[in-house]
Amino acid sequence: MSLLRASPSIYSSVSSRLLKLSIFLLLGLPDSKGKAIWTAHLNITFQMGDRIISKLGESGVFGNHSPLERVSGVLVLPEGWNQNACNPMTNFSRPEQADSWLALIERGGCTFTHKINVAAEKGANGVIIYNYPGTGNKIFPMSHQGTENIVAVMIGNLKGMELLYLIQKGVYVTIIIEVGRIHMPWMSHYVMSLFTFLVATITYLFLYCAWRPRMPNSSMSRRRQMKADVKKAIGQLELRVLKEGDRELDPIENNCVVCFDTYKPQDVIRIITCKHFFHQACIDPWLLAHRTCPMCKCDILRT
Repeated sequence: MSLLRASPSIYSSVSSRLLKLSIFLLLGLPDSKGKAIWTAHLNITFQMGDRIISKLGESGVFGNHSPLERVSGVLVLPEGWNQNACNPMTNFSRPEQADSWLALIERGGCTFTHKINVAAEKGANGVIIYNYPGTGNKIFPMSHQGTENIVAVMIGNLKGMELLYLIQKGVYVTIIIEVGRIHMPWMSHYVMSLFTFLVATITYLFLYCAWRPRMPNSSMSRRRQMKADVKKAIGQLELRVLKEGDRELDPIENNCVVCFDTYKPQDVIRIITCKHFFHQACIDPWLLAHRTCPMCKCDILRT
């Protein structure tokens, strides 16, 4: 009887969420004149020590006014501390041996059109713009009229910052941008299909929750939640790129206790809430596995 008494509350919760989802989807449906969205595959290659690392993923979307073309080259940053390339005099740190290069630019400060044109005038073969901080890897197709001759792609902030740190450390990063899949806007006749799907789903979940014996796997759920909490806590810890003159570079007082190597300029360090710091590449896997500072056992979930 307790299972039957519990089922209405489960049903109510699931139905409420599905109703909100349906409203969100309906409000988000573009009209029949909406433009198609093309995803961009980024094949990223760089060398770390003796290893050549290649990453391929559907990481971006083409701008609304970008040519749908394959483009490749070494990834290049704007010179100076400001990475938004809004100044018309912005130069880019292009390696001498690079025949083709792509500009990596931060969103904000001016229009997409302005940024793309600044890079194009300096000779860029393509432009990759990464989203605002705090947006994770959220992306959308940019509007940038007047730049039709240069490939322009948006990627998420996290992916952009990852590439930024690599280049700031002196890593030579090359990218091949490939045209991915097309996402067509919803047509009006799809609305009825959406309603049919939602009604069928709600009915199924109601019957499922009402009659299926509850078999919670609380232990597995807690482990998944704990891992998610640890990942979130790691992402909120401070990151710094070391530069000449930083006190952390003193080889007598400081070295990474995970890899036992001394810190060097352009190294990316992660600073834990207890103020101990380590190489980001060393401490992130450690924290994901142990959750605590390897020096003082400070728990990153309890601070």
